[in-house]
Amino acid sequence: MRLAVIPARGGSKRIPRKNIKLFGGKPMIAWSIEAAIQGGCFDRIIVSTDDAEIADVARAYGAEVPFVRPPELSDDHTATIPVVTHAIKWISQQYGPVEFVCCLYATAPFIQSKDLRQGLNLLIKSDALYAFTVTNFAAPIQRSFRITQQQRIEMFNPDQYNTRSQDLEEAYHDAGQFYWGRAEAWLSSTPLHSEFAIPLFLPRYRVQDIDTLDDWIRAEMMFEILNKHTEKNHDL
Repeated sequence: MRLAVIPARGGSKRIPRKNIKLFGGKPMIAWSIEAAIQGGCFDRIIVSTDDAEIADVARAYGAEVPFVRPPELSDDHTATIPVVTHAIKWISQQYGPVEFVCCLYATAPFIQSKDLRQGLNLLIKSDALYAFTVTNFAAPIQRSFRITQQQRIEMFNPDQYNTRSQDLEEAYHDAGQFYWGRAEAWLSSTPLHSEFAIPLFLPRYRVQDIDTLDDWIRAEMMFEILNKHTEKNHDL
């Protein structure tokens, strides 16, 4: 079985109710559900939540909510892997063995169904345990600096001060959209960010974490621009 798990707890504090807050005319979680449905690569698409309202919205957009996530997996400190592991065990007991599992974040409106299919293909054709989306940093991380308590500047790597940007190794970060994984990797808590994972690169203009109100506003602006660009290309 190929399973999609969308974690969506109800206790978001920095952006209250962000999983179902309207974004682009739909509840935020709807974009992930619809991308999963359009991807055509899942036998089941479930939402793991502790919240009745989120569950109702998820069902309205075509996802299953077969269980209520337990309280011990619904606090601010719960990591992704335990939530996915719980879902795999529950689905396996009720419906049979699970082979591939994709964790989709509920606040990732730039997810595209073609990327989901590509991520699965990468995983199947490799000996990796995970495949997930990454993008590159906009500026060299070797030239980054901190602001001290005295409100002064202090470089993290002073020895790189005079190194040209083009001579520095490029660095990447998690794009925060989805993680394909083999069921046994999730169940054994194999680390995601490790040699066991294969990357699927995304351009920066399709990547935006949404953790704060500033993030939300930026994402809305990006979404509007991308939609206009898509509509313009369709008219050509």
